[in-house]
Amino acid sequence: MSTPKKYDHIDFQPPKSVANEAEKGLKLRDEFDRGGTDVGVARARDLKNRKSLSPDTIERMVSYFARHEVDRKADKFGNDDDPSAGYVAWLLWGGDAGKDWCEKVQSQMEKADS
Repeated sequence: MSTPKKYDHIDFQPPKSVANEAEKGLKLRDEFDRGGTDVGVARARDLKNRKSLSPDTIERMVSYFARHEVDRKADKFGNDDDPSAGYVAWLLWGGDAGKDWCEKVQSQMEKADS
């Protein structure tokens, strides 16, 4: 599916900071064998490779972060030496940088829609 023309001015390519968080998530998942689903791993690969995402994928990312904000309360969230599964999954979706970026892109899309 192609991106609508009204979004031509929006950059759907994840920034390096998002790519770095996703790559960290993939490494931690590999090392600790926990966190994330097949969908999360696929998302992380796209983010790590800085693949331009679709508007639908941006919306899915925003939804993911809204649903999983609660994971940040886990004891080992943010612990790179013994990470919680939720922390690994959060990173697979781009971490805090991914949350900020997809919300910014969503806001740009909403402006273009109105």
